[in-house]
Amino acid sequence: MSSYDIISLNDFIIRQQKDFPYARGELSSLLHHIGTAAKMVNAKIRKAGLVEILGRAGAENPQGEDQQKLDRYADEVFIDALQASGECCGVASEENQNEVVFTEEFAARGKYIVCIDPLDGSSNIDYNVSVGSIFSIYRRVTERDAESGIADFLQPGSKQVAAGYVIYGSSTMLVYTTGNGVNGFTLDPTIGEFCLSHPSMKTPSKGRIYSINEGNYIKFPDGVKRYIKYCQENDPATGRPYISRYIGSLVSDVHRNLLTGGIFLYPPSIIYPSGKLRLVYECNPISFIIEQAGGVATDGRNRILTISPGSLHQRSPFYCGSPEMISQLVGMCC
Repeated sequence: MSSYDIISLNDFIIRQQKDFPYARGELSSLLHHIGTAAKMVNAKIRKAGLVEILGRAGAENPQGEDQQKLDRYADEVFIDALQASGECCGVASEENQNEVVFTEEFAARGKYIVCIDPLDGSSNIDYNVSVGSIFSIYRRVTERDAESGIADFLQPGSKQVAAGYVIYGSSTMLVYTTGNGVNGFTLDPTIGEFCLSHPSMKTPSKGRIYSINEGNYIKFPDGVKRYIKYCQENDPATGRPYISRYIGSLVSDVHRNLLTGGIFLYPPSIIYPSGKLRLVYECNPISFIIEQAGGVATDGRNRILTISPGSLHQRSPFYCGSPEMISQLVGMCC
């Protein structure tokens, strides 16, 4: 792509409307509003150290984790943008115990619902480490003449019509899929637009990076321990030992491994026997992206996208990344 062939996110979305003959532009509008909200969050993050936006908010989210001030801000921005779109009838957010149902006539008849982690890895903000936002879009299953209900939000990940993440790092990128490959857009601050920078993203079949919090090693299942030792062993024939890289922000770790090849692991542990990551807000959208980029996402036994969630905040073990590395892990763990 030449420097003169700049494709903005909005232009790209409009060009791809043919992928959704039933949508008639509604999904395009919804993605546009998500992009706008991401720009607002990015602007606040960029000046976080200059205003009173750092630190804890003095409350907990539904998982009992300390809310950061930016968590609240990002949650409000995304919910307001989605409601204003008129295409979304409800939102499930990691920061709220229950789904947020839009009752205004303009939004209540929207065709879509959105599940979102407004600010993944937000505790890293205080230390100037990259963070992200994760979103997932489904077509509602309830009647459009009624309010959206919990059934709309508890669909298996295979029903997603779009998913994406935004990474707020040295540059700000929005990566998304609508089931026809993965494309990445970098925010150009000079014009305030996300521009296509990573078309048709594909992850290598094998990489050299493994990403896991090894500080919890003694709390992991034996199979995961065996895999970690395997990664650490020196074997010139296979390119091992692998390189350990762990940021502690799901979006940041997954984004790096998606580009370079690698594996991300968040297994069950003594503290979190069902895993820690949330199926609806984190595992499902990331899995959709990873699969569309040629990778694999599993809970160790099942394809993530086939799991039907039983609650909004259901947790799951989570492994995703390059196919050959996932295959090796599953062979050792199961």
